[in-house]
This record gives sequence, C-alpha cells and structure tokens, in this order.
Amino acid sequence: MALQNKLETSHSFGEIIGKCKKMQHVFAQIQTAAAGNISVLIQGETGTGKELIAKAIHDNSQRKVGPFVAINCAAIPAELIESELFGNERGAFTGANERRIGQFEYANTGTLFLDEIGDMPLRLQAKLLRVLQEREFQRIGGTSTISIDIRVLAATNRDLENAIRDRYFREDLYHRLAAFPITVPPLRDRREDIPSLAHHFLKKYAAAAEKPIRNISTDALQMLIQHDFPGNVRELENVIARAVLYETTDRLQPQSLILHQTQEGSQPATSSLMDTTTILPLDEVERRAIIHALKATGGNVSAAAQALGIGRNTLYRKMEEHNLRP
Repeated sequence: MALQNKLETSHSFGEIIGKCKKMQHVFAQIQTAAAGNISVLIQGETGTGKELIAKAIHDNSQRKVGPFVAINCAAIPAELIESELFGNERGAFTGANERRIGQFEYANTGTLFLDEIGDMPLRLQAKLLRVLQEREFQRIGGTSTISIDIRVLAATNRDLENAIRDRYFREDLYHRLAAFPITVPPLRDRREDIPSLAHHFLKKYAAAAEKPIRNISTDALQMLIQHDFPGNVRELENVIARAVLYETTDRLQPQSLILHQTQEGSQPATSSLMDTTTILPLDEVERRAIIHALKATGGNVSAAAQALGIGRNTLYRKMEEHNLRP
C-alpha cells in the first residue's frame, strides 16, 4: 500500500515522524485502522500528536473525500457542548435565534474527531452512546430524526479506566469508542526520534522566519536528546520555533534553546531574556525578540536585523505586523 511504502522509506507521515519501533508500531496501527470503519480511541499524553494520527487515519480511509471535523470536548463550556455536537432548532432555548447545524451533521459521510473525550460531561455520554449505536439523533428542540453516516475517532490524555472506576466515564461508551485502541508513546520514550523531529521543525520555522539556519549544533542536539519534554512533541516544536528567533548563526546553538527543567527548584537549561515560567504564543515571542533587538541596538534597524539574522526589509515588515517602531 502507498502508506506503507511512505512509512518504510521516510519514517514519517505528514508531520508524524518516528523511526523508533514504538512509532513504527503506531504507523502500522494507522494503516490497519484506515482500512476499516470502526471507532478508534487514541490515548496519549498532551502534545504527543493525537489529532495528527486521527487526521492520518481519515486521510487514508475510504472517507477521505468526506469532511474531517474536529471538536475539543474540553474547550467548550458544558452548557454549550450538546448544541455544538447535535445542533438546535430556533427557539430551542434562550438565545437560540436561528437553527444551528451541529458537528455531527457537518461530519456526515466523513469523520468526526472528538478530542479530550474524557472531559465530556457524564450526561452527554449517554446521548453520544445512543448516537453511535443508532446513527441517528435529533437537534435540540427538534422533532425530526436525522440519520448520519460518520466514523468517530476519539482521543484523550486521561486514564479512562480510572475514570470508569471513579464513575466519571461510562464503561459502555468506553468499549464502544475503544473498538480499536492506539496508544501514542511520550517523547521521552522515543528519544531517538528527537533529532529527526528537531530538524523537521527547524526547516519549517527557519523558512517561516526567513532565516538561513541550516543545521543544529552537536551540543544543542545533545541538550534536546537529554531533555524529558513533559509537553512532548508540541513542546519540542515550540522550543525550536523560539530558538530560531534568537539564533544569529547558521546553526542552532545551545544558548538559543529554552528548556524547562522538570525537577523542582532547577533552573532553565539556558539563560534567556524571556520569563521562562510562562509559555507564550509564538507571535509574542517574536514580538519580544524584535523589541529586545531594537533596544539593544539603540533603534538601529539594520543592526537589529543583522543581530536577528534576518533581512532589513523582513524586519520592517515584521515590525509593521507587530505595530512596532524603532
């Protein structure tokens, strides 16, 4: 199959990268799951790439021509999630001024991905179970039954078996969702994949920042390999993205890396002008880096651009994007 050939030759699928045995097993599971139509439960820590795996299953399945609809169950207030999933008719409740189509309808003929399913309110779990069994539902306030043809993929960073014991999650729903379980290993258990991932993200963010950084120094790479990355691949991506903004040479150096230590009372792996106790959006990191460069060079745009490793016109454009003046 095409997917198998891709995995064997490049050890990657999209942005899912891994040549270790554990990830090769995950790739094999993606291939197997894509060939079927049963529900899949993807389990793993935050930042391990669960949604990427769900998208890979969809993109290689017979439903790839249909929609892929992702919803984060933890990000939607409990009082709104039912309407978000199933939709509502006009006048169904206060504020329902018009008919709303839910995510189940939008996903018809395709795939619905329920991220952080362990955070779904218990009262909705029973309704979800019925929909999975019957493949039909009614909008809130509606009387018409709507039939759907969808595949449901779910993901969680919680231990659902513990949640079942604590009566926070329905056992029957768990077994319905976990017809095909996939467990994604944390990055600390697949350190041999860190160099490939780091170079992948370096290429991506160096191009975005228009900086000529081509490689990672041996010392910097060793620091990355030794780090535990509690935030997993997502944390590694953010580390590389920030480092690209700070780096002034054509190779990523240790002093550009901001690595948070997990041991209590320890200091960041490298010093930085940023507050390392706070995780900032990447555009804010870029904004602060530009402010610091301008301040350090006394407002000399050419010198600041040189220090940042970007062109003068690029810096002017980024200053305009961030509403900054020299």
